[in-house]
Amino acid sequence: MLKILVAEDNADLRQLMRIYLRRAGYEVYEAADGLQALDLLNTTSIHLMIVDIMMPHMDGLDLVSTLRSANITIPVLIVTAKETLDDKRTGFRAGADDYLVKPVDMEEMLLHVEALLRRARLSNEHLIQIGETILDEDQLCVFSAGQQIELRPKEFQLLQHLLASSGKIFTRQVLMDEIWGYESETDPRTVDVHIKRLREKLGQNEDFSIETVRGLGYKAVVRK
Repeated sequence: MLKILVAEDNADLRQLMRIYLRRAGYEVYEAADGLQALDLLNTTSIHLMIVDIMMPHMDGLDLVSTLRSANITIPVLIVTAKETLDDKRTGFRAGADDYLVKPVDMEEMLLHVEALLRRARLSNEHLIQIGETILDEDQLCVFSAGQQIELRPKEFQLLQHLLASSGKIFTRQVLMDEIWGYESETDPRTVDVHIKRLREKLGQNEDFSIETVRGLGYKAVVRK
């Protein structure tokens, strides 16, 4: 599950953001100021931060500047009452990736979060996008609808292979040869087991499906 850190000193607004983010399928961490946010970052792998500017102890701009100075590239969405062009310029120059002005529409905030996460994933050459679904080759994960789905190495290779030639029919033996290797003595029915696992894990995916072609094998179908 993708992890989002909300750094905001207004407890009521933090709670509202937490509710909406959790409903969208994200795991949410909270900090009341920049120093608390830094402490959390030292112990937790965060995928995106939502940061207020006006906070005690360490404000949002100092927090973002500190992250960027340390070469920490976590996407940052600034949410603040500061709304002038100069304010936005200052925020972006500090290292923010996006900017929302209070009062914030929570549904709009979710759209910005989704866009930032998608952009961050696509910056890695080992990421593949199919519709709104992201395949991460480094982590052997599929990101879909705000969820992180972990796959076994062969499951990931099989899915990647099918999607790379969507619509093409692969026999079990061809998939065995190309994924497990020509010298493998594994039973071709192993492919069926891995396809079943992929369907169980990705059955609700709206961007593609893995279909059985009776008497032949399998193919991936990308939904437009």
